[in-house]
Amino acid sequence: MKKIKLLSMLLLLGSMLGCKDQLDVKNPNQPTTGSANSESGLINLAQGAIYVNGFLTVKYGGFYGGFFGDPVGYHEIMGDVIGAEAANQRLNEIGVANYVVLDNGTKVMNPNSPTLQPDMLRQVNINANASDNPLYYEWAYMYSLNTGANNVLALVDATTFTGDAESKKNALKAWAYWWKGYAYGRIGSVYFAGIINDQPVGTNDVFVSKEAIIAESNANYDKAAAALSAVSNVSDYSAIIGKIIPAFFQVGKGGILTPDMWKRNINSMKARNLLVNTTVKEMTPAQWTSIASLAKDGITATDYVFTARSNETSDFISATGSTPSALTVGTTKTSNFKVSERLIQDFKAGDKRLENNFAIEANPWIGNNDRGNIFNTRYGLIDGGKGLPGVVVLGSKSVGEYEFYMAATYEENQLTLAEALINTGDIEGGLKIIDAIRTLQGAGLAPVAGKGLTLAAAKEELRSERRVVLPFRGLAFYDARRWGIIDDVATGGGRKGAVVVDKAGVVSKNATINYNFLDYWDVPANELAYNKAGAGSAAVQNPKGL
Repeated sequence: MKKIKLLSMLLLLGSMLGCKDQLDVKNPNQPTTGSANSESGLINLAQGAIYVNGFLTVKYGGFYGGFFGDPVGYHEIMGDVIGAEAANQRLNEIGVANYVVLDNGTKVMNPNSPTLQPDMLRQVNINANASDNPLYYEWAYMYSLNTGANNVLALVDATTFTGDAESKKNALKAWAYWWKGYAYGRIGSVYFAGIINDQPVGTNDVFVSKEAIIAESNANYDKAAAALSAVSNVSDYSAIIGKIIPAFFQVGKGGILTPDMWKRNINSMKARNLLVNTTVKEMTPAQWTSIASLAKDGITATDYVFTARSNETSDFISATGSTPSALTVGTTKTSNFKVSERLIQDFKAGDKRLENNFAIEANPWIGNNDRGNIFNTRYGLIDGGKGLPGVVVLGSKSVGEYEFYMAATYEENQLTLAEALINTGDIEGGLKIIDAIRTLQGAGLAPVAGKGLTLAAAKEELRSERRVVLPFRGLAFYDARRWGIIDDVATGGGRKGAVVVDKAGVVSKNATINYNFLDYWDVPANELAYNKAGAGSAAVQNPKGL
């Protein structure tokens, strides 16, 4: 299998000015940005700038390594899909609820201090913490990704190409703009403010609102789509993309996307941007209509999407770690991440996806007290599944078996469309999509369409289905936030009727969980220590909880 080529790039991280050494990936046999003005050099740069510098190589890289292990892991922990035993980078604290009320009426507070997650995040958000600051990681990775894409764009027009030069240039431009859209989408979906930077070196001190960052994400997606529309020679375009995407990623749903496939991926990501950054309470009919329009022209069942797999040398992700799924596979005593009881609770009775992927163990796993008040569990994620025919597998530790989705998928797009339909009066249309996804994944459940479900019941089918279809992909926190679940119980948030295992192993089936989490994070102090907000900047701290 072809290895991802490590590039010797001394790129200045987009805005982490105090940490510019984190992109020093040394391999003298590969080109630097200064020698990437040839076709082959720029292809190598385009691959390494994204896969290596964007997703792997950041100083203080985190306990589990790479963007998908720690930052995406944080999202799944805060979304109550998994829990963490390790205390590194505050993994064990970031998803601890403010309190839980058990079936017997006992109110169990967060055993850590402070007891409110927003207070904890602000307490540790200081530059001196470096690797112990959870707010640092997603910011660092995504601005590294943005800078890598900027370097490709800075060189592409001055590079000489064989064949249809314009089609090859547009392939590279689409690649760079796509990942810039991705980076800004991640930044704007979790931080209260950010920086827009198109320079290959350096940064600026103008911080803009999260809304402006999402608008910039969409603008870059539109530029990627325009570049794809300008491709006239698909063969030469495909030759470029086929060299950038590692060969061992071009398996299953991964492959060389045609320009039209890629544009549908863009539509799905733009739908995600709008969906996850608008609470259900605030979503307008016009916004639901926009989401439906994008999703209807989004990823189809036969489209390729952006995926990643492990190989024998773990060049990008390892089979046994660095993704939430791989870190959750195993028994409760062997896995790094633990399966949340609330994820299991969201499977309907008789769902073969539950039977195929999760095993209940003889005794509940009880974590250390400081791991939280809702952390304990009876379930483990089965390695490779039980082998039920036609049923989706959610985790595998065999090399190359697990397909990690880096961006949107057909299933996500369809559930986004279903939610938009349900909320715009077409309840049956939305329920038919849910039934189709369950059939696709081998759930073996009776149809819910045509049963006369109320709007509230249809929304609940959608909520639980997103939970069981999309675990381990970094979407759980977004959903919990927009549904209001992370909000204080006093303002209508939290989760009622929850299954919780207490420290004595007693199972509550009607507990109330008050998460009370911060919805958008403050800008990391690691940034502000070296790049103070300039005149006219937007607020860099979320006023919530202050």
